[in-house]
Formats: sequence, structure tokens, C-alpha cells
Amino acid sequence: MVWTRRQMLSATGAAWLGAGVAGRAWAAPKKSPKVLFFTKSAGFQHSVIARKDDKLGHAERILTDLGKEHGFEVVASKDGRLFEPDKIGEWDAFVFVTTGDLTQAGTDKSPPMSKDGKKALLDAIQNGKGFIGSHCATDTFHSQGNTVDPYIQMIGGEFITHGAQHVAKLDVFDPDFPGAKAFGSSFEINDEWYALKNLADDLHVIIGYDTKSMKGKMYERPNFPETWARLHGKGRVFYTSMGHREDVWENRLFQGLMLGALGWTTGQVDANVEPNVTKVTPGYLTLGS
Repeated sequence: MVWTRRQMLSATGAAWLGAGVAGRAWAAPKKSPKVLFFTKSAGFQHSVIARKDDKLGHAERILTDLGKEHGFEVVASKDGRLFEPDKIGEWDAFVFVTTGDLTQAGTDKSPPMSKDGKKALLDAIQNGKGFIGSHCATDTFHSQGNTVDPYIQMIGGEFITHGAQHVAKLDVFDPDFPGAKAFGSSFEINDEWYALKNLADDLHVIIGYDTKSMKGKMYERPNFPETWARLHGKGRVFYTSMGHREDVWENRLFQGLMLGALGWTTGQVDANVEPNVTKVTPGYLTLGS
């Protein structure tokens, strides 16, 4: 089924409005929140954010267009220097589709984030800026030994491995989170699915994996979170494992979820993100093979 943007917004409408404001129309803010869509690849570069002839990558074009249509100024960049302490205040929120240690030039050779820049990012979120991670954002700043990296602590989970792309069944635990209602109580979608560890105990799980539907030993574990929200100090953090494939970024329901995440992380709409991970995915800490 191919949806127009109008149909997508109609379908996600009440969920996008969020808790406490259903029944009145959402209006774009007078001043557009400014969002940095950071797509540096210090590790593997995903095709959805790869650029050719300096043209924006697939996901970059989609999110910047969504922003233009719905009141967000989204700027896509691979330049880690934008996180320097004297520059980071320009942004209201950050969207990451990234890999590896971003303080290194790495695969795409674009300017890395400095150590001061990484600290400035984490401090900015702690002090109230918003953060959205899609897919490989959890394959970024990996932990060393038994010490969980502060970035991983912020985002709420860490990539272990993945199997071959396949259709998986996902369960919706919070249809009232902005953009989630249109998925129904459960849905199936084809993507590359991440097995995750170091999952925070304060996650508000929006969507979870039905691991019985999944193919691969790494998924032979109890159901665990796939999309979540959490508070990090004063900041609002959202993550979804979806987003490897181009057709996922083209999916109107996924776009509605990302739009809802933009609204919530920038404070344009509220939602109840009380931790529920131990209730809806009680075996989330058990890992697969």
C-alpha cells in the first residue's frame, strides 16, 4: 500500500499529538526547531546515508524534506566539528545515523568529533537538548570491557550483531507515543534487525521484538526492546532499530514515527515515557547465542 503524506498524517494524527493534547490540532511552532542530522560513518557506511557527488543521501533527503513540510529545520552533515562547545548551542536536537568511534576520521574520512565535542553533545542532552537515534546509532561509541560508554548510557542500548535481513513481527506497547498509533497492536516489516545489549533499566518501550518471528541464533532470546524513549537528565532521547533499508525510510508509517520523535524530543508535544521495560519485555537482559 502506497500512502500519500496526507494519508500518513491522517493515520498517525492522534498519536502524533501525544498524551494530553488529543482533540486539538497540532500547529508548527513559530520558530522552527533546528535539528542536526549527523550521518558520519567512522565504521561501516550504510547505503541510506551514503552520498554521491556531494548530493544528500537517501535518508538525509527524506528527513530534511519531512522537516520542511512540518516545521523543523533539519540540516544533514557529516562534519564532527559542529559539536564543538562554541557551536553546539545552535541545535535544538540531534538525529544520529552513525557508526564507530566518531572521534576518528574513519571510513568516510569526514572531520571527526573532538573529545570535547563528544562531551559537549552529552552535556547538551543532559541539559535539555533532544536526541534521536536510528538503526546504527547504537553501533556507535562502543563500550570497552565492563565499562559502558557514556554515549551508550545516554542512548540506552548497544549493538552486538545482526543476522540476514528478514521480515520480523514487532509488537506495539505504547500506541499513544507520537507517531506509533498507525502501526496497530503489531506489524511486520522487512529490515536488518539488531541484537542489543547494555539495555538501560529505565527504557520506555514503544515497540518490541517478537523474537519467535525472527531468524538467527542472536535472536534466540526473550522479547526485547526495538523502539524506545527515555529521559536523560533534562533531555529527551528516542531510538529505533529500524532504518537500515531505503524502503523503510520511504515507509509512511516509519516517517510518521520519526516525525513524532522530532516533535517529542524538541518539546513540541509531550508523551508519557515512564519506564516499562521490566513489565513489557521482562527478559530483556538475557542475550542470544
